[in-house]
Formats: sequence, C-alpha cells, structure tokens
Amino acid sequence: MFENLLYDCNDGVCRITLNRPQVYNALSPDLIHELTVAIEAAGNADTVRVVVLTGAGDKAFCSGADLKAGFANAAASGGQLNLGESLRNGYHPMIKAMRNLAKPIIGRVNGIAAGAGCSLALACDLVICADEAYFSQIFVNIGLMPDAGSTFFLPRLIGPQRAFELSSTGRRVYGPEAAQIGLVSRSVAATNLDQTVDEIVAYYATAPTRAIGAMKKVLNQSLYSDLDHQLEQEADNQNELGHSADSMEGIGAFLMKRKANFSGR
Repeated sequence: MFENLLYDCNDGVCRITLNRPQVYNALSPDLIHELTVAIEAAGNADTVRVVVLTGAGDKAFCSGADLKAGFANAAASGGQLNLGESLRNGYHPMIKAMRNLAKPIIGRVNGIAAGAGCSLALACDLVICADEAYFSQIFVNIGLMPDAGSTFFLPRLIGPQRAFELSSTGRRVYGPEAAQIGLVSRSVAATNLDQTVDEIVAYYATAPTRAIGAMKKVLNQSLYSDLDHQLEQEADNQNELGHSADSMEGIGAFLMKRKANFSGR
C-alpha cells in the first residue's frame, strides 16, 4: 500500500514509520502524500484508538525536507522550485490531517528531528524522545524560515522568546533540554524509549477515544479563541459525549466502583 512508510495496525494501535533511513527519513513529496493518506486511513478505521509516529532506524525521526527530491521534481516539470506551492499542496494537508485526527498521536522521536521533521514532531499530541535525540529549526542555515506549522506550535509550547531564539539560530536542542523547556512531553534513555512509548500507548488504546478526540478538537480551538467561545465548545461537546457508550460505561463503572472498560465509542 505504501512505498515510503510502514503502516501497521493491531490491538487498537496504528504504528506509522517513516521508512527512508538512507536519507534520515527526509520528507519527499511522495512520503508527504503517503503520510497524509496514512493519517486519514487511521482516522477512518474504527478499530484504531491511538497512532504512533516514528522514523526507521536509530539515527533519525525525520531530517526535514528532501531538497534533492524537491529540486528533481521541479526540474522534471520544467519549472522552478515553488516553496509556497510545495507547502500548500503537501505539507499543509499533512499537518492539518494530524491536528484534525480525532485520536491521539504519540511521536516516538528516536533521533534527529530537524526542519520540517521538527515541525512534524511538534504536530503530535505527545512527544517522547530519546535523550540523544535532538530538535533543530535548521531552516535559518539555508536562509529560510520555519514552516510546516513550527511558527504556530513553537511559541505556544515554549513561549515567544525561546521560539525566536531556536528559530533564528537553528541550534540543536537535545532531549533533556527539550523536556525541560516543554518542547516535548518526556525524554528518556534510548534503551527505555520503546518501553515508555508502549506504556503510554497502552493507556490510550483503552481510553475513551471519543472523549479524547473531542478534547483534542476543543484544545486546538483554544489556541486562537476567547473564553466565551471555549465555554460554548465545552458545553456542545460535553453534551454529545454524555450520550456516548464510553460515558455511560464510565459513569456506571464509577457508581459500581469498578474499572471502566471503554470501547472508544
């Protein structure tokens, strides 16, 4: 089904692995398209409760845009490289698909997350990284500015001054510092990365998926909203969730003092 990524779904967990280790999982136009399709497929699969996004190999999560592939495509079409068009037609649908997915996305960052690869990590709902992994807004090194959502996510995660510093210097932020400043959720030793991710995934695979999807949607809106709008969004979504199977199960389990068995519906 896919040539540039691995897609595997079992026991409520969809694992999507960028699979171009020979170029540190750089984002070619084909990979961007496939990742967008894979995210949408996970969203349409009723059995999927949580998505794990990672990169193949032990060196890179994603090294950013594949500039060689981009220039090759432009040359083949007889035109110049149009970065705005590339973003609008490729990167934007990919990032929007991730943020609109009504299920949690866990970023398993096993190595380099640079440029648009850093943006890809920041678009996840939770990011768990290895201590040796690093994040870099490397765009400035080639005379460009952050894109693929980084100018949106960075200041909201770490504040405007830190966002400017990381964007304008492109310096590497390794796992422990990334966790300390709030760029990622947790940083762990590489030997503990899979165990930590699996523990988090195990929770979300049995959590009330509809409720979590609603939380994600409303929290997304809170980033550019006001209090009145958020109160209404809470009321509308809470009313809908109150009629869900998971809500009934959760309330029943609470009253009966037993563990809830959520179905994701």
